[in-house]
Amino acid sequence: MVLPSPRLAPPLRSLLACASGALLVLGFAPFGWYPFVLIGLLGFLVALNGASTRLGFLVGWLFGVGLMGFGVFWIRISLNEFGNMDAWVAHLLTGVFVATIALFFGLVGWLVRRLDRGPAWRVPLLLFPGLYLLVEWLRGWLFTGFPWLSLGYTQIDGPLGGFAPILGVYGVGLLILLSAGLLWGLLLRSGRGRVAAAAALVLIWGGGLLLKQVSWTAPSGPGFRAVVVQASIPQAMKWDPDLLVSTMEIYWELTERNLDAELVVWPETAIPDFLHHVRDVLIEPMAARAREEGTEIVLGIPVMESDTGRHFNALLSLGSREDLYAKRHLVPFGEFMPFKAWLGPLVDLFEVPMSDFSRGSAERPLLAVGDRLAGVSICYEDAFPAEVSQALPEAEFLINVSNDAWFGDSLAPHQHLEMARMRALENGRYLLRATNTGISAIIDQRGRVLGTVPAFVRGDFATDVRPYAGATPYVRFGNGPAIGLAAVMVLLGAGVVRRVSSRSIGR
Repeated sequence: MVLPSPRLAPPLRSLLACASGALLVLGFAPFGWYPFVLIGLLGFLVALNGASTRLGFLVGWLFGVGLMGFGVFWIRISLNEFGNMDAWVAHLLTGVFVATIALFFGLVGWLVRRLDRGPAWRVPLLLFPGLYLLVEWLRGWLFTGFPWLSLGYTQIDGPLGGFAPILGVYGVGLLILLSAGLLWGLLLRSGRGRVAAAAALVLIWGGGLLLKQVSWTAPSGPGFRAVVVQASIPQAMKWDPDLLVSTMEIYWELTERNLDAELVVWPETAIPDFLHHVRDVLIEPMAARAREEGTEIVLGIPVMESDTGRHFNALLSLGSREDLYAKRHLVPFGEFMPFKAWLGPLVDLFEVPMSDFSRGSAERPLLAVGDRLAGVSICYEDAFPAEVSQALPEAEFLINVSNDAWFGDSLAPHQHLEMARMRALENGRYLLRATNTGISAIIDQRGRVLGTVPAFVRGDFATDVRPYAGATPYVRFGNGPAIGLAAVMVLLGAGVVRRVSSRSIGR
């Protein structure tokens, strides 16, 4: 097999790049066909091969359009169906968002072609993996971050998932990228090069399988019965004040039949009214009943500061003690309006209830739940692995609450559950996930789903949860090793390290 010609027609490169990006979506939930990720990355490499710097940017951008266009176009549902925008406006703005996020992938393509000045093997084995991972990490925090569809999530059920407690989702993504480069070598090289590529692939993927058998954390006490409840309130009805009483009746009915459990978890903003409005008539009676039954309840509720008028998206724990956590990482345009003074009338397009939250000030995402400490995240926060890990090692288990009803019957709830599973695996902790319309689940410390309440079903799921202690290598070192390794790969691939060394010797 030979390399595609550097004179491959630009339209063919463009089509291949876009199709390769779209193919990657099949590696994520709900499909989980992770081998397609390697095929898609190989297609990206083929499209980049021999391209000019300018064409490299276009190829990368089109790859990103394919990935994001097929992977996150569900954003238009929240804008159209629940943000009260006309369909054409929602589709247009979603298209603009996809095109903008795709610029990150264009940067990858541009840099690969710009820095490619050495032997052919440097691109697939060093430059491409390192640059893709660094830009993916950049995408995860720049302008508050959009880390959706990071490559590592595709391996939650694959062999490379064994590396997640060591290197985190970014480290797993780097190994996928390196594997694509090794496959490139396996297909296109001969002799010793092919043998070396095959041996490296066996080492990486076999090592991942072996690491899946390692326990990085240990149980810290007896298990306890926990329940996640899902009321499945339609998003269009959730914030209707006339339906508050009926909504609370649904949640309490689901809770009352589970008061023999030690913990019951409700979703994000399960109570669609401010805490100070419902404390006397709802919260205090529920807390008293929970204490009588020996149950702890964790629920989502908006909270307003009486002196400042600021309000927060919060989690409240009731029962033997009360504690509160206010969400720290807010969703742009969903929970706050960036550049509100500059955007002016455009802000009025986003008719989203409770879209002017303030950021919580807690240093770490911890919530006291009875005598235990839980690491908590609200909705989008569990997409940021470093922020979730801040709760460890003190947290004995994790809680994530969300309201994925914003995105209807789309890929989003499945992708979000996959991210929650990765957080459980990275941190070596059980994770309880309660959502408004699904998918609610309880996940063990290895990222395995023990049971769910399916999307758009009213119900609950209960099982025994084990508290855990200790810290995985990822908790101790964070993203540093993966990002550092990617940076070294780029320096080696660009020949920077060799040139610096040569100059030093010459002096």
